[in-house]
Amino acid sequence: MATKSLRELYVDELKDLYSAESQLVKALPKMAKAASSEELRQGFEAHLEQTKEQVQRLEEIFELLDESPKGKKCVGMEGLVKEGAEAMEEDFQDTVLDAALIGAAQRVEHYEIAAYGTVCEFATVLGEKDHLSLLEQTLEEEKETDEKLTELAKDINAQANEGQSIENDNEKDISTGKRKTSRRAA
Repeated sequence: MATKSLRELYVDELKDLYSAESQLVKALPKMAKAASSEELRQGFEAHLEQTKEQVQRLEEIFELLDESPKGKKCVGMEGLVKEGAEAMEEDFQDTVLDAALIGAAQRVEHYEIAAYGTVCEFATVLGEKDHLSLLEQTLEEEKETDEKLTELAKDINAQANEGQSIENDNEKDISTGKRKTSRRAA
């Protein structure tokens, strides 16, 4: 027989988010270091500072609830962070790695947007107005970060494609030693 309440689910979801944000605090410096684009590196560094503030907001909510934020590991974020780490281990050229990092970061943002949207709705139903304002602030930041990543991806993806095209144009046929001709449409 089920006995858990919406409030217990809410606290559980907040613990999951706390774990997720804490994992990001550890992952973002690695992503910043791996980025070749100065703008992307700065974006990851700025998001790290923002993520630390988001952790503090969650800690504030836990104080209001008289609960501990500890005790749960967010396996969803663990998987997303692992995928990002795997991308960094691949042998991608600089701009292609940046494109992979943006993709990994956007998956993280989409996960967070969904999770914060859920807890915002729970806070509304539970009448937790003080919590709601803090959670909505974070939700908006996550949406803004996703938009920034989308804009940055447009340039970086184009650069990654140009770099690949140039690389393909410069390849030599091993059997003849001559440059391979490009088959790109004009």
